[in-house]
Amino acid sequence: MLDSTLANETQAFLDDFGDALAQGDIDRATGMFLDDCYWRDLVTFTWNLKTVEGKDQVADMLKHQLDTTKPRGWKLADGEIPTEEDGVVTAWISFETDLARGYGMVRLKEGKIWTLLTTMVELKGYEEAKGFARPLGAKHGAAKNRPTWKEEREHEAKTLGYTEQPYCLIIGGGQGGIALGARLRQLGVPTIIVERNDRPGDSWRKRYKSLCLHDPVWYDHLPYIKFPENWPVFAPKDKIGDWLEMYTKVMELNYWTRTTAKSATFDEAKGEWTVVVDRDGEEVVLRPKQLVMATGMSGKKRMPDFSGMDSFKGVQQHSSEHAGPDQWTGKKVVVVGSNNSAHDICAALWEHDADVTMVQRSSTHIVRSDTLMDIGMGALYSEQAVANGVTTEKADLIFASLPYRILHEFQIPAYEQMKERDKDFYEGLEKAGFWLDWGDDGSGLFMKYLRRGSGYYIDVGASQLIIDGEVKLKRGQVVSVDETGVNLDDGTHLDADLIVYATGYNSMNGWVADLMGQETADKLGKCWGLGSDTTKDPGPWEGEQRNMWKPTQVENLWMHGGNLHQSRHYSQYLALQLKARMEGLPTPVYGKQEVHHLS
Repeated sequence: MLDSTLANETQAFLDDFGDALAQGDIDRATGMFLDDCYWRDLVTFTWNLKTVEGKDQVADMLKHQLDTTKPRGWKLADGEIPTEEDGVVTAWISFETDLARGYGMVRLKEGKIWTLLTTMVELKGYEEAKGFARPLGAKHGAAKNRPTWKEEREHEAKTLGYTEQPYCLIIGGGQGGIALGARLRQLGVPTIIVERNDRPGDSWRKRYKSLCLHDPVWYDHLPYIKFPENWPVFAPKDKIGDWLEMYTKVMELNYWTRTTAKSATFDEAKGEWTVVVDRDGEEVVLRPKQLVMATGMSGKKRMPDFSGMDSFKGVQQHSSEHAGPDQWTGKKVVVVGSNNSAHDICAALWEHDADVTMVQRSSTHIVRSDTLMDIGMGALYSEQAVANGVTTEKADLIFASLPYRILHEFQIPAYEQMKERDKDFYEGLEKAGFWLDWGDDGSGLFMKYLRRGSGYYIDVGASQLIIDGEVKLKRGQVVSVDETGVNLDDGTHLDADLIVYATGYNSMNGWVADLMGQETADKLGKCWGLGSDTTKDPGPWEGEQRNMWKPTQVENLWMHGGNLHQSRHYSQYLALQLKARMEGLPTPVYGKQEVHHLS
């Protein structure tokens, strides 16, 4: 079929769909979906991050939201031509609502909608000052006592939080808080970011010496400023820290370092928070309308409570506290855990001639970095993808367009291919006694990350050390710790000068409990996971990440986190939700998630 014919047919379909919505004919619009269909909406229709599945859910969402949304102008996106493969037509689309401009992707099968992604791009009348609308900077003409750009910024930094209150307060100044702060800055939302460390980027600088990104550079850009073309594919931690510090300054964020949030309470009558912070020894009371917790997707460190830990004569650390291998040359080290941090730490210790043993307590998914980049990410996030016209922003939307309910079906064949390519590698690991898995359904790393945020290692060399016996491996459960080391359930005793607990993190709502009390944390509920009813992701099915980047059951409280990709991509939709509320626009939320799990 000629592209022009396909484009005309797809546009005709969009015209019919738009007409059905404009007429309020929900039955007709719903009839244009397959029975097995998925509509993922990022804010435009639902003022939520919400996936509706099947015709009944589509109809219910439209019944509640169509009158207030008033969508129109459905058309093929400028410069984009539909494609057809295996009977599925894929098309980039644009549209409008009463309040916003939208963009998305539709997949048509048998002449009906199979998947539909709708995302909010911008609010009408509140567009970002960029492109043709960028600020002039220079003040042409003449006037007495005019402040310079620098003086205006200095005045804002001096008054915001004191004589003037921020509309939004972000607690946590890592990549998530910084990305969201930049989005809000561009939207004119007065915002303060508070961070307990001395400098932006310290959350990276203070981690173990060998830490680097396992995701490639094309996946990791921040909003507005991409990494330069000579940036390494896998950035070392200190380089990331310096980039975040530079970005914070260049994007002119109101970023308070050496600041710790001590308490937060919400006044429902006033619709505002009272947040007490310690700013470098000074107590400051902030009264934002909106509060964002950007304290990291991983939440609070999970330290085990093994019998006898208080008797150990050596050093015990959580992996987040481990500075590096330098002082452990010639020493015996036991690393409890077998995920990314555990492998990185074991490899670095081996390089510095420590005697290292990894204790594997549960199965782990391993995928080799080169293979993952080639098979798992190459089509979307790579130099070749960029050359093929797949920008980071386009890649984000392609990935977002695959509903979580069926995403594993796209992942399983890729991981089967990886398994076959690296067959000898996996045989070597199993021969060494390593306990491998591929996820509960064979869908591999991405689904593990989305479902539970743990249980995997992207191999950059440590696995070969285990295969070769250079890093010792013990499978089993820790039953106790004594003065000299670790005792396992098979009776083995592992001598140790250092024990590193690479035992992961708890749900983000642990930070909420510390700041606002357990009752508020329970009202919020568990953060992260899809409700897939797989290991560490209990059901019922929720279809989106629990409580992330969207309205929660705690009024005016938002959760923001994830890797650099998610910090970049979802900060757009969270920022637009906050901007709309600041401007008093109607934001009727559809499908706010119920709380099924407390932590």
